[in-house]
Amino acid sequence: MKKYFIAAIVLMAIGLSSFAITVPKVVTEAFAKKFPGATNIKWGKENATEFEAEFKWNGKSVSANFLTNGNWVETEAEIESTDLPRAVAQTIQTKKPGSIIIRAFKIETAKGKTTFEAEIKTGNKKSELIINEDGTMAK
Repeated sequence: MKKYFIAAIVLMAIGLSSFAITVPKVVTEAFAKKFPGATNIKWGKENATEFEAEFKWNGKSVSANFLTNGNWVETEAEIESTDLPRAVAQTIQTKKPGSIIIRAFKIETAKGKTTFEAEIKTGNKKSELIINEDGTMAK
């Protein structure tokens, strides 16, 4: 019985290590330069050409995407719902009257575009809205 238990632990360890990804040095260097002092960094693959880091920075939950060549793509940072621009908050109340904002995020891209994501609850239904800075719907 003890043999099987040890074998199971060894197999689990091997299985878990197979999920580890290798992040190119150019990506980790670009990340460190853009987000000095970041903590609790966890890397993943967004898709075939992008890596995503989830981390804490300046006390906030943040994720950032980088291309395999180290170029920054976008950052998504959690913000307080009270920090949403007035136009964004008004759009939420117009599109989903009576909704409650559960979480809010500011999304900035390398192309200079800023949008806001709001996770909302209307009654028993949860949904997400992506809204441009000017209050227009992004998607």
